[in-house]
Amino acid sequence: MLSSVSVIAPARLHMGFLDLSGALKRHFGSIGVALDEPLTHLTITKNALSTPLMSMTDEHRVLNKRAEKYLDIFCNIFNIQDQLDISVTSAIPQHIGLGSGTQMALAVGSGLNALYHLNLSTRDIAAKMERGLRSGIGIGIFENGGLVVDGGRGENTITPPLLARFNMPSSWRFILIFDERGKGLHGEQEIQAFKGLPNFPQREAERLSDLLLMQALPAIAEENLKQFGAVITELQRVVGEHFSPVQGGIFASPHVAQATQWLSERDAVAIGQTSWGPTGFCLVDNADHALSLSRNAAQVFSHTPLTFKVIKARNCGGEISLF
Repeated sequence: MLSSVSVIAPARLHMGFLDLSGALKRHFGSIGVALDEPLTHLTITKNALSTPLMSMTDEHRVLNKRAEKYLDIFCNIFNIQDQLDISVTSAIPQHIGLGSGTQMALAVGSGLNALYHLNLSTRDIAAKMERGLRSGIGIGIFENGGLVVDGGRGENTITPPLLARFNMPSSWRFILIFDERGKGLHGEQEIQAFKGLPNFPQREAERLSDLLLMQALPAIAEENLKQFGAVITELQRVVGEHFSPVQGGIFASPHVAQATQWLSERDAVAIGQTSWGPTGFCLVDNADHALSLSRNAAQVFSHTPLTFKVIKARNCGGEISLF
C-alpha cells in the first residue's frame, strides 16, 4: 500500500546577528522573517516500487539529489529501510542567502517524521540534521513563520531558542534584489570566514540587543514601518562592516549595494543583505509602492546582472500533508 507525505518549507531573510563573538555569553543571536516565496516543495512516497519517471527534467534530478542527501542521513539515523521515492517540485535557490539548506533538511526530516509517526519536534529534526549550528532563524520560521528572534548559542545549547515571534503586517512588502552572477560564502569558505573575523565589540552587541528589544520589536507590534526599518538598516550596517574584510564590503555585491542605495533614496527602509548574500532586500509600506519601485529599479539597473522581485512575508511556517 502506497503512503505519501507532501511538505512545503518557506524561504527566509536573515536580517543580522546580535553578538558575533559571544561577548554577552550568547554567541550569535539573530532576527529573520519568513517569505511567501520561493518555497521548497517535496513529496516522499513509502513502499514505492519504481524510480521516478524518465521524463523528469534535469533540474528536478538536481533538486532530488539535494533532497536525497538528507533522506539518507535521516534513514540511517532511524534505521528506515523501506523503498522511498522523493520528488522535489520546487526548491529555494542555493547559496543566495534564503536558507535553502536548512529548509530542505527540515522538509525531508519533517516528511519522514510524519510518514513514520516518530513524534519528533522540528528542533529534534534540526539537531539530527545538524542544522542551527549558528543561527536558529531557519528553524523558527519553519516552526512558526512570521518574524522571529533567536537567542543564540549558550554553553549547553542544542538549537538556538526562539525568543520572540510576531506576525508581519499584511500590507508591507519586501523588494528582493538578486545578483544573477553571484553566490554567497558557504561550506568550508563560510567556516574559514567566521574564523578570520575580528572580535565583535561588546558595546556594539549591547547596543544592537537594546535596539532590537526596545525599538524594533515594539515597532513591529505597533506596525511602525519607519522605526522598524531604521533598526534593521543600522543592524545591517554594523554587521556588514564587521563582515566586510571577508566579503569585500558591507554588501557582497557592489551592484546590490548600488541598488539598495537607490531604493533607500526613494523611501524604502530596512536596507540590507540576507546572510552572506549576495541577495539584498528592503521594505516598503504597500504592494503598489513596492511594484512601482521594483519596476523603476529594473529599468535603472538594466545594464547590471540584477533582478528585482516583490515578495510578501509569510505568517505561517512549514506545511506537512499526509495522503
